[in-house]
Amino acid sequence: MKLTVLGATGGVGSEVVKQALAAGHHVTAVVRDPSRLNAEGDLLEVVVAKLSEHGALTEAVSGRDAVISALGAHDRKPTTVVTDGAHAALAAMRSAGGKRLLLVSASGPFVDGDAFFTRNVVKPILGRVLKHNFADMVAAERIVNASDLDWTIVRPPRLLNGPHTGSIAARTDGNVRGSFTINRADVADYLLRAASDDSLIRQTVSIAHG
Repeated sequence: MKLTVLGATGGVGSEVVKQALAAGHHVTAVVRDPSRLNAEGDLLEVVVAKLSEHGALTEAVSGRDAVISALGAHDRKPTTVVTDGAHAALAAMRSAGGKRLLLVSASGPFVDGDAFFTRNVVKPILGRVLKHNFADMVAAERIVNASDLDWTIVRPPRLLNGPHTGSIAARTDGNVRGSFTINRADVADYLLRAASDDSLIRQTVSIAHG
């Protein structure tokens, strides 16, 4: 596949780039600071651009099989980084004629499928602590969900820096019960498989360690 990755220097995005290159995919990594990109190879193209640079982003997504937006905030301050990424990706893909978009969100803002304790105790606490991050993700999901693209929204729980395990549970009808973490490497694994899975088009998928 030919893939474009937004947020390619972040925790999930860097894993997507690494695993995609190892699998023989052509990767276009969109970054603001190329010095933070810990990857190289003949199949890697680096595009230095901000989300506001529509022309550069349009060129970066043109002719690609899928665009993966793995953007996320690094603190708990008010943020629109995921929403801005969704807007930018949609605009660029419409200009370029692209269709397949995968957005990394989170299971935290949503309670469908959660057990009673998680839904009524854990999630309200998380919602207060991470209210800005969650609001950003919810807004981004709405934008993507309302689009005419072949989108997939992926909702992981708490992200860890452990190794790739390949043990991933997934649900399209609610959050995964009984599992509250997943390694970033496994999120990347799932995203790469989902990118070519037509059954996941226009689906929202919650994933967790299996």
